[in-house]
Formats: sequence, C-alpha cells, structure tokens
Amino acid sequence: MVKREVVVVGAGPGGLATALQLAHAGCDVTILERRDQVGGRTSAIEIEDYRFDCGPTFFLYPRVLSEIFRSVGRHLMADIPMVRLDPQYRLTFGEGGQLDCTPDMDEMDRQIADFAPNDVGALRRYMADNRIKLKKFRPILESPFNSVADLMRPALLGAVKHLHPFRSLGNELERYFSDPRLVISFAFQAKYLGMSPFQCPSLFSILSFLEYEHGVWHPRGGCSMVSERMAEIAESMGVKIRLSEPVTAVEMKGRRLTALQTEQGTYKADAFVVNADFADWMTKTIPNKLRRRWSDKKLAEKKYSCSTFMLYLGIDGLYQDLPHHNIHISSEYERNLDEIERQHVLSSDPSFYVQNASVTDDSLAPRGQSSLYVLVPVTHQHPNVDWSVESDRFRELTLDRLSAIGLGDVRDRIRVEHRITPADWESKYAIYRGATFNLAHNLGQMLHKRPHNRFEELDGVYLVGGGTHPGSGLPVIYESSRISSRLLLNDLGLDSTFIEEACTCQEENYMDYQANSFSGSPEVADNS
Repeated sequence: MVKREVVVVGAGPGGLATALQLAHAGCDVTILERRDQVGGRTSAIEIEDYRFDCGPTFFLYPRVLSEIFRSVGRHLMADIPMVRLDPQYRLTFGEGGQLDCTPDMDEMDRQIADFAPNDVGALRRYMADNRIKLKKFRPILESPFNSVADLMRPALLGAVKHLHPFRSLGNELERYFSDPRLVISFAFQAKYLGMSPFQCPSLFSILSFLEYEHGVWHPRGGCSMVSERMAEIAESMGVKIRLSEPVTAVEMKGRRLTALQTEQGTYKADAFVVNADFADWMTKTIPNKLRRRWSDKKLAEKKYSCSTFMLYLGIDGLYQDLPHHNIHISSEYERNLDEIERQHVLSSDPSFYVQNASVTDDSLAPRGQSSLYVLVPVTHQHPNVDWSVESDRFRELTLDRLSAIGLGDVRDRIRVEHRITPADWESKYAIYRGATFNLAHNLGQMLHKRPHNRFEELDGVYLVGGGTHPGSGLPVIYESSRISSRLLLNDLGLDSTFIEEACTCQEENYMDYQANSFSGSPEVADNS
C-alpha cells in the first residue's frame, strides 16, 4: 500500500511530537524548518562552551510526553534523563519574604507560618480542590473543540461547577490565601501563558497544582535537549527533517492546500500540519482572501500574550546558594502587570526570572563556570517601545535588579552574553508581534474560539502548538499534537488507536528515576 504523505511546517515541540506519532502510524513525514536547528522556541543557544535554553526552562507534567513516547515504542525517561527539582524554585518578594517551594506540604506550611501564619493549611485545601479539578478537566484538554456544540459534551457539563468562568485566577487564589504574596505564589504561573493572573481565567489554577503534584523537572542538557532527542528519534523512524528551508509559497485547489513551495523544491502531500507561529505564518503564507475567520484584519484585532526580554549570560564561577529556578516578584506587582498588558510601557521595577541550571547540571558550562538565563516579562511589540533605543538601557536596569536575589556582582563575572528582545522574537523567530506565548488565553480565545486543531478555513490542514487548542506551555503543546494526530489519521483512514492505548496504560512512577537520572555524570550537584 502506498504510504500517505504528510508535511509538517516547523520542528518545534508540537511538530516533532506529531511527526513521531504520524511516522509510527505509517505516514511518510517531512518536516520543513525555517531555522538551522530544531526546537523553535524550545531550542538551544550555544556560545563557545556555554549552553542555554532559548525559551522554556520548566519541564512540567511529564505524563503527556511520556505517553506519546510510549505510543511509539519509546521510554521518555530512558531516552531523556531528567531529575525532579526540590526545591522546585525560590520565590522572593519585593515587599519582603521568601519561599523555597517544595512538594513537601509540611515544609511549605513551616515557611508560610514565618510570614503569613493565618494561611497555614490553605495550601493543602488548594491541592485537594485542584486534584479534583484536573481530573474533571483532563478530558476537555485532551479533546478537540470545533464548534459551540462541543460545549455540550458530558465531560464539559460535568466540569462546569469547577469552572467559574467569570472569576480570574487571582480572584480564585484569594479564596484560599489572605496574604497577597501567597496569592501571587500560586498565580504567577499565568505567565506561562503570557497573561496577568488577574486577567487569566480561574481554570488555570491547575498550573501551580501540576508543579506541586507532578514535579518540576530538569532534562539533562536543558529543555532544548528534549527537542533534539525527539528529532533524532524521528529521523530513526524515517522522518525527513529539512533545516533552513522556509515555506515561500502555497499551491491551492479551491480551499484545499495541495503543496508547499520552498527555494529547494515543491512538497505535495495528503495532509499538512502547521507548527509555525499561527498568526505570523498565516498572514505571511496563506492569501488573505482565503481566510475569513482568521483574516489579517481579524488577527490584528485579537489579544496577544506578553513578550519577554532575555539575557543569556556565561558566568565565571557558580552561584552555589542560588537554586535552579528563581522568580522575583516586584514590590508593585499589579502595577508591573498593568504596564505590560494595558499601558505597553517598560517598568522601572519589573518582576523577573533567573535560571541557575548549573547547580543541577554541569553539562551547560565549562568547569568552574555557569550558564545564567534571565527573563523579564515585557509588553509585546507596541509603538510605545522602540527596542533599538531601549535595549541597552533595559539591559542595565535588568542587571541592576538582579541584586534583589543576591547577584550584585554579576556584571564582573560575565564572560559571554546573548540578548533577545521582543523585536528579535518577531524578526528572527517569526513570532507575531513578538508575543512569545501566542494568542492570549482569555474566554473569547479558548476552546472552539481558538484556531481549531483541524483548521477550519483550509482543507487538509491541521494545527499544533500554542496557537491552537488547548493552548501554550509544553505539556499542552504536546497534547495538541495528540489531538491533531488523531484527527489527521482518522481523516486519512489510518489507525490511531495506539495513541489512546498509550493513555490508558498505568502511569510511570517518575520518582523511580530521580536518584539516578544523571548517573552518568557524578559531578552533578544534588539539588534535591
């Protein structure tokens, strides 16, 4: 039987996960990647002997990718060694106070008692409630939403009482914690979606629950290593990955996409999967006259996530007392959020995140040195901010602010440096408006109101990644690949039951791998 041909646009995490599943089902898969490396935003930046994750550094909820690996006959933790971090991260507050966040509930209550004694015990109640909430919402996050009729599914109706659609994530957390610092401690994860917790729907209280229940993990070599290993496995399964080969034009027959053109040739296929940034790729590639719901005008009117200002610093020495992940909350957090999302200006007192991964993984920098990753949430591209003018100034401000977590000497220790601004995200990484977390996750842009996994405007086109359902974040992007793979295989008359069968297997005990995940590198520090 002739193999069905599928072309995937983009070798990001969603595209790679889709390629694995389609190849396992017997498809002839080709990936077209515009850049010279795989991973997209989940790729590596390598400068001399320093290695950094470009984008995501938190690896959460391994269950989804583990099931994808299992469905194609692989074992995630064997293919990609990981360690569960404890503490998961350190939170410091501009108003005073600190939390070394751990899944040990007794230890969390002990720390909470130091600055918010009235809230001792509230975390356990939050965990119990969200354990039920995740169970109710998992079927929703794992299913496509193609129309308003899908809102009447039994699974969604059964979850309605947990939804509270008009309650923000911040308001939801205020039901558990009286201290504003603790509200932010369990709501800042909205930034994984590029949103303010006071604008983000209350559904996403499950994000911080996932961290405490299922762990924050570090793959050896960083999250980018997951993409690189997936690409290696895909190629071993026959997937062809064409790097430095952007799509330049499309061939259509009515509303059906029949072929993609690059400078190297024309690729015809039975189906196409788009893993590129949705709004950027559509506006640049698909003629506007073929798009009604997602025309250029309508895309311009949508709400988009924040962006990020990034510094990647190769540092002399190692900050031994700084945990792997560190989040500093501005003393004027809500003002900072307003400056990002409404005013579209740069803050003088921004919140920021620092990854000090070399305390866990010695493969990221030369001996005696370390790789430091700094992220500052900022507005997406907007006329109010000219990064050709502001970049150097904001770099100095950011380095000054690092003293808040004990890095006052960082300037003297920098050996290599790389920078990414929102303008770079837009121009070099092809991200619409530099909005690194895609379309915002408000109620008007979720479920059936998000671009559909089986794209509704073009026949033979399927979407994966943060721009489609269920949304942004690595576990959710991997889930989008399962949804879209099932739809595509079923539409082509191919067997997709292996995807569901992997989901029904007993879940792995990830903790079995914690002690020896990095056993091949005895010099790695014990950060547990």
